[in-house]
Amino acid sequence: MNVHELALAGLNDHRLFTMLDLAGTFAFAISGAVAARDRGLDWFGVIVIAFTVACGGGVLRDLCIGAVPPAGLTDWRYLAVAMAAALMTMAANTLVVRLAHPVILFDSLGLGLFAVTGAQKAMIFGHNAEVAVLMGVLTAVGGGVTRDVLLNRVPVILQREIYASAALVGAGIEVAGERLGWLSNGRTWVALAACFTLRYLSMRYKWNLPRSSGRDGNDAD
Repeated sequence: MNVHELALAGLNDHRLFTMLDLAGTFAFAISGAVAARDRGLDWFGVIVIAFTVACGGGVLRDLCIGAVPPAGLTDWRYLAVAMAAALMTMAANTLVVRLAHPVILFDSLGLGLFAVTGAQKAMIFGHNAEVAVLMGVLTAVGGGVTRDVLLNRVPVILQREIYASAALVGAGIEVAGERLGWLSNGRTWVALAACFTLRYLSMRYKWNLPRSSGRDGNDAD
């Protein structure tokens, strides 16, 4: 592969990363906006929650890997996408309600997208596989945890639901595929599909992780 082909491949990878990151931002923003709307927040509260959910995990990731200032705070596209998603949710309420389980759908999609892009960005900045996987999980769950805290709910990752573990699977596939030399586009879509499918099916069919038992043999609270 010559220099021109390498440059083209790098450009394509960058475009794919940006596309996936913005798609994850849009999906998580809708998830946050729907949750805020269901809580009865006003339009400003809906926008704030949407942006926090959409960019919170990415901001935490960038701070951890030294990518400062964080892209979510400096790139206007992230704010624009989050606001567009929030306004669309409020304006097209009927359309959003028609979607089956809208929060579950968009939350699952955002989880998969951010698990992949979080791991990718950590690797781009030269971090090892362990850090890349952890950053993928952090990017995926950070916004959701912030949403639940702001809306006075128990964070999903502290419950029995398959959430962080689904992000771990997606980030793990992305990192393992990169180390094994799999094609960039191929491993990205496989990782995204695995995370999304595991999360969505677990919610649809009530799959849960096993709970630990207390000393008296009863389930822990």
